[in-house]
Amino acid sequence: MKQLIAALLATILIIPAFGTASASDHNTDEGIDERFGLPILVLGGNLDDNQKQEVRDMLGVTDPASVEEVIVTGEDLVRYIEGEDSRARMFSSAKITREDEGHGLIIERVNPENITQVTDTMYANALLTAGIENATVEIASPVKVSGHSALTGIYKAYEVSGEELDTARLEVANDELNLATDLAEGEGIDQEKVSELLTEIKQAISEQNPATREDVEQIINEQLANLEINLSEEDRQRLTDLFEQMRNLNINFDNVSEQLNDLSTAIQDRLSDVVNDEGFWQGVRDFFQGLIDAISGLFGGSEEEPINESQQ
Repeated sequence: MKQLIAALLATILIIPAFGTASASDHNTDEGIDERFGLPILVLGGNLDDNQKQEVRDMLGVTDPASVEEVIVTGEDLVRYIEGEDSRARMFSSAKITREDEGHGLIIERVNPENITQVTDTMYANALLTAGIENATVEIASPVKVSGHSALTGIYKAYEVSGEELDTARLEVANDELNLATDLAEGEGIDQEKVSELLTEIKQAISEQNPATREDVEQIINEQLANLEINLSEEDRQRLTDLFEQMRNLNINFDNVSEQLNDLSTAIQDRLSDVVNDEGFWQGVRDFFQGLIDAISGLFGGSEEEPINESQQ
């Protein structure tokens, strides 16, 4: 009976796949923007030659002359982030194309299944903290990685392009990314919900201009309440420490308020998609459960076991 049901399901379960335009698909026929130079392709230093070519293919680099290629290593990591390990293995890679003022920050993981902890919006939040804006950033890895090292590669790309970044801001951005992934993993909070929390705190700081640590803590508590997120006391303190660092560095989020608004909208859209997807897939499960029950009834299959959804 189970084999018959499986065969029937296999013949009727046809789910359409919908693709979305990726950053890698953008038209490159317009030529190189001489104001910004070539896009920069940053390859993880621990990739072998075959993996490097795989990354080039994923990021749409068919002509080596169309990009400036650099390698990022653990030595770069310790130059940008104090206290890191120069022996760190670097696999995450990225292509960075600088854009006109007002373009905003566009982030895309071209193979998100291999970048397991850091989302597009987490990258965007950290990069805005680091002082990077108005760019298209495409991230890839030929092996499964957390995705943290891509941030160092992006920093190096900007250094290569001649822009000087504030190392204190880079370290805070790195702390922010680590905290974001820790909250998602340790507290079990949806990754986009974590990004929404960080974005909303930044927007509130921009609007309220807190003068003390207590003011920062109040903003954080308000946003946690607004988003109905419960954190341990330890993680609340980590959030407060992070944004107190930003306040002490005088990071002015007014400068990127429009991009924060865009990021907030993108996060809301993604959270909405997740809810809709859950509703769709529950409908699919309900439909096929009903179908299986009906088929079982036709064959007098009272011995059939119910589907265990945790195994689907």
